[in-house]
Amino acid sequence: MANYRRGRINDEMQKELAQILREVKDPRVSEAFVSITGVDVTPDLKYAKVYYSALRGEKKEVYLGLKSSAGFIRRMVAQRMNLRATPEFTFVEDTSIANGAHIATLLNSITITDPDEGEGEDNG
Repeated sequence: MANYRRGRINDEMQKELAQILREVKDPRVSEAFVSITGVDVTPDLKYAKVYYSALRGEKKEVYLGLKSSAGFIRRMVAQRMNLRATPEFTFVEDTSIANGAHIATLLNSITITDPDEGEGEDNG
């Protein structure tokens, strides 16, 4: 399969999963504001890594909610997408948003002092 086709499948599956997660009735998922940040499907379409981030909820509870809803999610993807095989989903927490926020706070905490300011006060 061509690499560009796999990229299109990844993008389309990410969109579909985002819509399907709104229909999941598990409170661990629906109340956590889970967003899909990326999907990586294997070339044979048997497995897919789904990267997600959650605004609320405990990390382990959100993961368990997604894992228990995997059958429903897979069935809905099979109905909505025309693929030969519907992949089995593995959910992976995406920590890039949290890492970015941490780096932003570190950068904001840096104070830059001008070295010329200190020399002027000693002589004057």
